[in-house]
Amino acid sequence: MKAAIITFPGSNRDGDVFRALADVTGHEPVHVWHADYELPQGTDLVVLPGGFSYGDYLRCGAIAGRAHIMQAVTTHANRGGLVLGICNGFQILVESGLLPGVLMRNANLRFVCKMQHLRVERADTPFTRAYRQHQVIKVCIAHGEGNYIADAETIARLEGEGLVAFRYCDAAGKIGGVANPNGSLHDVAGIYSQQRNVLGLMPHPENLIDPLVGGIDGRGLFQSLIAA
Repeated sequence: MKAAIITFPGSNRDGDVFRALADVTGHEPVHVWHADYELPQGTDLVVLPGGFSYGDYLRCGAIAGRAHIMQAVTTHANRGGLVLGICNGFQILVESGLLPGVLMRNANLRFVCKMQHLRVERADTPFTRAYRQHQVIKVCIAHGEGNYIADAETIARLEGEGLVAFRYCDAAGKIGGVANPNGSLHDVAGIYSQQRNVLGLMPHPENLIDPLVGGIDGRGLFQSLIAA
């Protein structure tokens, strides 16, 4: 699998994603700068990492969503190529129009950084085949603007077409209430594009691939991508 990681000014999780991909897939990804116009030839997967692109100026991901390289990322996605946006990368995906909705300030207006349980909503996508449907996994979150909001029609479409990828839950898989760390509608932690080749999620699976840091539940996402 040939992967490309897009680095924007303010990205700070690109190294984490690099390590996760290299460790799980056995192939080192390529770093691509935000001002580039093209992806490396033969790219299978594009990753937009977490961080604070352009210092979160205007809105989180707003400037990055209009960077030169995003034209190539959009073309790649429209051709069926895989795209993964994590945290700030998710924000960039919605700002660029590759995913619907918007990510607002957390409901309690505080930055949240902690371990978090997620429920895998489906296990038949390129990102989740190594998991089971409704499996509960534990990864971590670190964001101040992770509150997913969309209009009623969009939410109904996401639910009706099975485009919700992950939901926040507790250790038993129960959703809602205190299990939701940021107020996201329908406890949404991540969503797919209509063709399910683009995934945006707020949690950080790339940080939970080694037992030394508290767990390996994030490995399944990268193992799924190898199979895809």
